Amino acid sequence: MAGGVGANSPVAQRGRPSGPPTSAPLEKLAGNPRNPREDLGDLSDLASIAERQLQPVLVVTRKAYLELFPEDAELIGDAKWVVVTGNRRLAAARKYGCTVLEFVIKDDVAKDKVTFLTAAIDENIGRRDFDVLEEARAVDQLATECGSADGAAAQLKRSKGWVSQRRAVLQLHPELQAALRAGELAFRAARSLARVPLEEQVAAWQAQQERAANKTNDESPKPAPGPKPASAPRIAKALRRFEPEPAVLAQALRDYLPAPMLAALVEELHGSR
Repeated sequence: MAGGVGANSPVAQRGRPSGPPTSAPLEKLAGNPRNPREDLGDLSDLASIAERQLQPVLVVTRKAYLELFPEDAELIGDAKWVVVTGNRRLAAARKYGCTVLEFVIKDDVAKDKVTFLTAAIDENIGRRDFDVLEEARAVDQLATECGSADGAAAQLKRSKGWVSQRRAVLQLHPELQAALRAGELAFRAARSLARVPLEEQVAAWQAQQERAANKTNDESPKPAPGPKPASAPRIAKALRRFEPEPAVLAQALRDYLPAPMLAALVEELHGSR
């Protein structure tokens, strides 16, 4: 369920609106134009919505929404309600042939922009598939609307550092943002690189990668040492034991002579018979 509606959904956190859910044809509902997610991701986990809807979506009326965002009139078209949380369920209903969706109306969510944006962000924070840059842009927008990172932190019930870290990655070079999005750049490293001047960030990242590669090479297992070069004293000692123990000399020569030299010695001994 957490993957479908968000582990931090405001519907769960702030209590459900009173009264039973209502329903309407999908054409009466518009997705949230202010949804922080540009891509709703894989909807296959919600395919069962065509048969059963486990949780209603949260909506505000058209009037309440347009009082906040009048510039979005064309985006919501003729819809009577705008989905605040549950945009993936709305998209899944459209994809899998569900013609009617259950919802609850809570215009209090649209009492101001801060409350509305917080509800939309809350639904997505903590989801594994929430793109890190989409999250950063949403948090930055909320901080701007609140007038400070402290305000956004209070709304999201997060630390000021958490908010600042997400805003910081927006200062990354586009190449590093792409690497972060692809999982090639760790978030922790991204926060550090964001403090480097923009024109130096790519070079700094490449230097980090080279240091990491060199460290890995240094820590890799060293190959076992090869045969020691022939030792005259050792061979001389073996020669003194040759009469009672010829195998000792043979083993000493095998251990201390490289294979080519040993083969040449055998050939020479055979040839001198």
